[in-house]
Amino acid sequence: MPSIPKNAATNAPAKEPNVSFEDALKKLESIVEAMESADLPLESLLAKYEEGTRLARMCQDKLGEAELKIQQLEKTSSGELKLKPLPAAVE
Repeated sequence: MPSIPKNAATNAPAKEPNVSFEDALKKLESIVEAMESADLPLESLLAKYEEGTRLARMCQDKLGEAELKIQQLEKTSSGELKLKPLPAAVE
């Protein structure tokens, strides 16, 4: 039985903080396609799974931020949209 290198799980690319939602989604889609269509070794599948999980989390975070901004928008009396302050958390 071949041994798995200790750093096999660390082969995932470094976090890319400035990736747009669209780019992250495209990359995630390409990872899913590669995992579904290719006969990849276990180490490659694990690395792609980890990267896909990171990208999915990044997309969810960006969608959450966008949703929060949309919820904060309100129309002024002149019909313009502006951000309204978030209500204070009630404890």
